[in-house]
Amino acid sequence: MANVKTLPARSTVKVGDTWDLSSLFASDDDWEKSFKQFEKQIPQFEKHRGKLGDSAKDLAACLKFDSDVDRLAERLGAYAFLKTTEDQTNSVYQRMNGRFQNVAVRAGEAASFIRPEILAIPKRKLDDFLASKELKHYRLSLERLLRFKKHTLSNKEEQLLAMQGEMAQTASKAFRQLLDADLKFGNVKDEHGEQIELSNSTLSQLMISPKRNVRKTAFHQYYEQFTGHENTLAATLSGSIQKDIYYARARGYDSALASALYADNVPQTVYDNLIASVRNNLPAVHHYYEVRRRKMKLKDIHHYDTYVPILSDLSVKHTWKEAVKIVLKSLAPLGNEYGAVLEKGLNGRWSDRYPNKGKQSGAFSCGTYDGDPYIMMNYKPEVLDDIFTLTHEAGHSMHSHYSAKHQSFEYYNYTIFVAEVASTFNEQLLSRHLMAGARDDKERAYLINREIDGIRATVVRQTMFAEFEKISHEMAEAGEPLTVQALKDIYRKLLEAYFGPDFAIDEELSLECMRIPHFYRAFYVYKYATGLSAAIALSKRVVEGGEKELNDYLSFLQGGCSKFPLDLLRDAGVDMERPEPVDTALSHFGSLVKELDSLL
Repeated sequence: MANVKTLPARSTVKVGDTWDLSSLFASDDDWEKSFKQFEKQIPQFEKHRGKLGDSAKDLAACLKFDSDVDRLAERLGAYAFLKTTEDQTNSVYQRMNGRFQNVAVRAGEAASFIRPEILAIPKRKLDDFLASKELKHYRLSLERLLRFKKHTLSNKEEQLLAMQGEMAQTASKAFRQLLDADLKFGNVKDEHGEQIELSNSTLSQLMISPKRNVRKTAFHQYYEQFTGHENTLAATLSGSIQKDIYYARARGYDSALASALYADNVPQTVYDNLIASVRNNLPAVHHYYEVRRRKMKLKDIHHYDTYVPILSDLSVKHTWKEAVKIVLKSLAPLGNEYGAVLEKGLNGRWSDRYPNKGKQSGAFSCGTYDGDPYIMMNYKPEVLDDIFTLTHEAGHSMHSHYSAKHQSFEYYNYTIFVAEVASTFNEQLLSRHLMAGARDDKERAYLINREIDGIRATVVRQTMFAEFEKISHEMAEAGEPLTVQALKDIYRKLLEAYFGPDFAIDEELSLECMRIPHFYRAFYVYKYATGLSAAIALSKRVVEGGEKELNDYLSFLQGGCSKFPLDLLRDAGVDMERPEPVDTALSHFGSLVKELDSLL
């Protein structure tokens, strides 16, 4: 095994390559002290019970206390969560996270009276409260809460739902432990003859290998594990879907989808129009696969042929510092302040940079009101997409930075819908920057190929995922059992539609629906597609505009959740209730495919 390239243990990773969580807590001991304080606060909710309708002052006191508890809980939860992601086999931090979640559920139970008690206040009295000076700061929160009146249950029923919080995460937890800790994929020999430990992180690296046999071997070897665990994976996914349906029905929503869209005040037409627009533009996607097949000189094209750059002989490699420099240059249109803050964070210790054993796969940004906006990466210097991932997560983190700086705690935490705009906006600027600096047609074609694949992955692929979520939830809502075969059949039909009649779909690919972590946060992925569509329009507006357009966008980043997401985007310059942003993005996709075909 001496010649096998394995992931390092967490204990051997250089400190400078890890994040510094001291902006949250200086040490585990400091966390413990605050955790005890958090526990002691929970019984204090009781002194507010039954008094919320007495006066505006009493209601304001309760809302402030609840907000202060939430603010401390956010720091505690973020620290515990981030520590578990460093090495998911570390039982110390699993226990820390479990303890926090247990107490957080108890806090939710203790606070569960607040919503129904507010909603029970007679309208005339509540209107008087809302007009008072004491509740001025909380007026927007209260107005939003009133929207949920018809979906709020009695005190006892709300308490029972709150008590289920930890139990409701069982399916998701089981899936993550299986995916990130228990599944072992063995080793794969790469194009250099070097043995690589196959994992969720290294799969993406192997999928861009210029040698087809490496890609094919990695694909089939990876999915062997999913075939061997398909019944367990189907059970966890079905359990998560049933959880969504249960909570939607308990609160009186028409469907799980309606429940998911309600908080953001997004009409279902936005979701359905997205699917319709992508479906209408699938011929351009099928054309791209045919272009890819021809240019790669393949007899047939498989899923493992869709990630490697068509110009696979154009090697790319960037160190972390080089990647940061490229990202910062590309984001120059966003101004000096934006660049200076981000440079300090990325060259400092906002980010946990590289893969290690047991580390959570993928990437994410975790922003809090009181801490730095941390970035989890599994950065690989030879993967160009990882630079795009870095700027994507940096977009989230800078959104957190600006919102926390300009909004109060109650209104800083932006919704996922707008978050995906900030992240993919950054990707658009990076793509423009790299294409503008292309040395020749070959390099430009390489970058066009990458942007095509980015739109395909973010708009087309995520819409396919969104359609899977809609169909699977509707089946379960209709009483159809979500068996292994049922899930595979749904997904197979979608694969056939989205990849086209001339695409060779391997049987194992039907199991892909069982390895997507986002499915455990239902109806999330469509926001990637709408987000990129909005980002394409807004980035063009900023780059081609002047000070007003830039300020409109920066104001959007500063907005947090001070308005509903569709209103924030309208103020920034794009209306997502209309089909034009999605159609424009897909038209751009089609143009890029034609240019790529002409350049190669």
